[in-house]
Amino acid sequence: MIRVEPAPEPADFDRKVRQPGLSAIAELVGEKPLVSRPGPRRKKRANRREDIPSSEFPAYWTVVIDDLLLAYHRICAYVSVYIEPVVGIATVDHMIPKSSAWDNVYEWRNYRLACPLMNSRKGMVSVVLDPFEVEDGWFALDLVSFQVVPGVDLAATVTRSVTDCIDRLRLNGQDCLTLRKDYAVNYWEGDISFAYLKRRAPFVAMELRRQGRVREGDS
Repeated sequence: MIRVEPAPEPADFDRKVRQPGLSAIAELVGEKPLVSRPGPRRKKRANRREDIPSSEFPAYWTVVIDDLLLAYHRICAYVSVYIEPVVGIATVDHMIPKSSAWDNVYEWRNYRLACPLMNSRKGMVSVVLDPFEVEDGWFALDLVSFQVVPGVDLAATVTRSVTDCIDRLRLNGQDCLTLRKDYAVNYWEGDISFAYLKRRAPFVAMELRRQGRVREGDS
């Protein structure tokens, strides 16, 4: 995982996501909708906004997947690898889970671009570090085993958080190990350029450069 710089909210996000979402929330607690829409009124599902089941929130966030892909260059926020068009599926992860904070369900700042595997592994927990808050050097890559490990000289609390994140997302599962190794080996053997590696696997590229394992002339 590497630090992800938050992208600005799209100009039409409020119209497409926030306002319809807040209106749906009002209906789900038995209040009048805030904006008009076709179809019947939604049934009341809870007395308080805090008690709305996460499965009941309409998925208005899906309409901004293309915005997320563009803003974050198709890179999964958690595994730091390019999400391929056609064969790759992009999802919207709620950094603060929908079950924990109704007022963040329809907020751009709470969305992280994620591949389905990382999204499902993260689940509805808060032990995973926020890519917006991760600092350079927190995660490192062992270039023999291709395992992700905590960086050196970190505070004990940070090391624990990094380790918990690696374990929760299973970043050292065989699927992730193979993916990182393939990118590195393809680069070392000259099959791909360093520029391509940076676009497709920025964490691997960053670690190769930090550890002096890039080809002469690459930076």
